[in-house]
Amino acid sequence: MKLEDVPFSHYGLTSCTPSPVNRMMASFAAEFRQDTDINLGVGYVNERTIPRTLIVEAMDAVLNNPAKYKAALNYGGPRGSANLVASLKRFLVENNIGALTEEILAQKEIIIGPSGATSLLDGIAQVVKPGIVITHDPMYYIYCNYLERMGFEVVTVPEDHDGMIIERVAEKLKKLGPRKKDVRFFYAVTVNNPTGTIIANDRVRQLIHTARGLSVQQQRKVPVILDSAYADLVHDETVEPFTSGLACDDAGLVYELGTLSKILSPALRVGYMMGSDGPFMRAMIQKTSDVGFSAPLITQEIASYLLDHHVKGQINRVKAGYRDKARTIRQWIEGQLGEYLDDYTGGKAGFYFYLTFKDIHTTEQSPFFNYLARTTGDPDIDGPENNKKPRVIYVPGQFCVHPRGELVETGKRQLRLSYGFEETERIERAIMVMREAAAYAHTTTGKN
Repeated sequence: MKLEDVPFSHYGLTSCTPSPVNRMMASFAAEFRQDTDINLGVGYVNERTIPRTLIVEAMDAVLNNPAKYKAALNYGGPRGSANLVASLKRFLVENNIGALTEEILAQKEIIIGPSGATSLLDGIAQVVKPGIVITHDPMYYIYCNYLERMGFEVVTVPEDHDGMIIERVAEKLKKLGPRKKDVRFFYAVTVNNPTGTIIANDRVRQLIHTARGLSVQQQRKVPVILDSAYADLVHDETVEPFTSGLACDDAGLVYELGTLSKILSPALRVGYMMGSDGPFMRAMIQKTSDVGFSAPLITQEIASYLLDHHVKGQINRVKAGYRDKARTIRQWIEGQLGEYLDDYTGGKAGFYFYLTFKDIHTTEQSPFFNYLARTTGDPDIDGPENNKKPRVIYVPGQFCVHPRGELVETGKRQLRLSYGFEETERIERAIMVMREAAAYAHTTTGKN
């Protein structure tokens, strides 16, 4: 007798089928050839930025100082390590990150997530009643897809080179009419993933003002969640310094997420959330307790030590490395692909460029994609079946725009290129192959 499967929740049922980008990346990963194929899709940090020697030093210092780093190999508390929270406060103030001061932080709670910043985003989706989330388009597709599997409705607002267009937020709210009562929170990635666009400080203030107005109208808090995962990695020195939304939040609506993954190491799994104390933060702390008490205490204490002793030199090295890569790769993008492009963004913070082609599609079914995946069916392009030519992996824009948003057609001509993981010479090779793919797509009529 064949048994039926367990009854699924809405999330479980929608998770049985992998998301499109999950499926695509898994397919590539299964056949990925190290040192042959080039992965510009994965959002990993560059291995050279991870301070291995300093991490070894930090672990040794933590384990040999039990008076300061108590029970570092045991369970931690759900709020996070007191040492790490204190180190984060010093790090933010002394490095003038987000214009945060001791006075501002004294009025805010800082909690550590159970497994990086992503676990905090997961927690928000767990503790907030499903409803409408307003975010930008292109969107952070991983989290927005997760929100929808959790039962939320994602409403997207187009961005320009200064981030989410606030006037369009007002239009979206007006269009919602009585459904405005279902808006749960605003979600903005301050250095947008996928586009690399840095949201302007005045846009952040306007978004908070909009949320305050909606909160008053609905007589309940409608938070602004600022995802600042890449805010510490603004490496273009011409960019206006980012001002944290916490610095202009007088209504207790702003919650800002940060991470040490990009400047120290993703494997430390240190993500943190800052905001006003209250039921929301207490629910987030309980969520951390429910999934394992806290992030591994040893990695929290290692992060604390690194922040106290080495962060300034480390962050300067990381920024310089990505700055140099971005400048070089921007020249290659303009030189090799410029004639095919309508626009591009990024390269000023984090490690993404986001390309918009004039008339070339980048979808999984497109000639451009098939050329880079070596699935054209032409042996001269693909190479022999048992020894395909180097493949180039990217994230198609079709996954980065909301499927019911305004940019669906534009997204078919876009892609995200990561310059974080691969070394510069391999990225140069990949861009040259992209030029070949663009020329091929242009001559392959009727297949875009």
